[in-house]
Amino acid sequence: MGLLAWGLAFAADPAPACRQAEFSGSFAGEPSVHPEPAYHFAADVYRAIGAVAALSPGRIEPFVVGCTLRDRPIWGFAVHDATVPVAHRLLLIANIHAMEWIPTEDALGFLLDYAANPTPGLEIVVVPIVNVDGRQRVETDLQAGRNLYRRGNEAHVDLNRDWLVNRESQAIWRYVLPARYAVSPGGLSQPETRSIDALIRSHTGPGDVPFEGFVSLHSFGGFIYYPWAGLWARAPDWPRLQQIGEAMEGGMGPHAYRPRQLSRWAFFFRGLGMEVDHVYGEFGIPAFLVETTRSGITRPADLHTYFRWYNPREPARHVRAGVGMLHAWAIATLASQPAVRPTINTP
Repeated sequence: MGLLAWGLAFAADPAPACRQAEFSGSFAGEPSVHPEPAYHFAADVYRAIGAVAALSPGRIEPFVVGCTLRDRPIWGFAVHDATVPVAHRLLLIANIHAMEWIPTEDALGFLLDYAANPTPGLEIVVVPIVNVDGRQRVETDLQAGRNLYRRGNEAHVDLNRDWLVNRESQAIWRYVLPARYAVSPGGLSQPETRSIDALIRSHTGPGDVPFEGFVSLHSFGGFIYYPWAGLWARAPDWPRLQQIGEAMEGGMGPHAYRPRQLSRWAFFFRGLGMEVDHVYGEFGIPAFLVETTRSGITRPADLHTYFRWYNPREPARHVRAGVGMLHAWAIATLASQPAVRPTINTP
């Protein structure tokens, strides 16, 4: 199913209301005023994209990926050269965790940069804010001067642990550090994760152009992670994943992030039910989870400010590095595509 058919399917369904949302003109007005002026509020993100889309009709196509528990639209943007048929397709998502805003800044910067000069035949779909409800809570907190920790969605579910693949582990450390091995109530239990899964599945039909690469942007840590997250075993084509990761590292400039298998970040760590394992295991798509920045903590007082844990005061240089990384990801992913997409089976 192409994006046009995707949009028509939503339009044909009278409920929920968010599927009828109109992107054009929905975010007109002045930029939001808030205590973190170096960052965009959600409306400002969409306003910036809409302004560029209006200047280049057809180059940025907004569509509703899905709806949140609060019936808010999750906006996606298909960016391509509208004069050339789509031959390749990549997916970039950000802001799964409510308080992690620097990933959205990276996604926005990359979207606008790519839209200025898209590669003919390459469509990149960007979902800059997956956890729309959770982010709205953080925006409200900032406006009210509240210092609250926010990670999950409206149902307080960690969307980073709500996927189908590798939800269980046999590691002995699950008894020692049970919190490290926690998952959501069930795979794809939340509308946000179901929406991303459905988006990927919508492009797996005969004659369609499937997604060939996937990145999920997080904060913080400063690593480029690839599968597996929930297994110590190596992924079937891990050298290819490492190669793409090294290209991403090379696109960043100084202080670049290092690529590594996520489950081998520490011998006791397993990330169960994570999106990288789901996208890789279910669809055979090379998938990466990037922990952008190495935290925003630069002074003792920052330890008591949850927003600062994840988001540096000045995001600009981090965004420049992130944009370079994502351009390198797109180039390396297409260059490394096998003749036939592998079927990945979890051990």
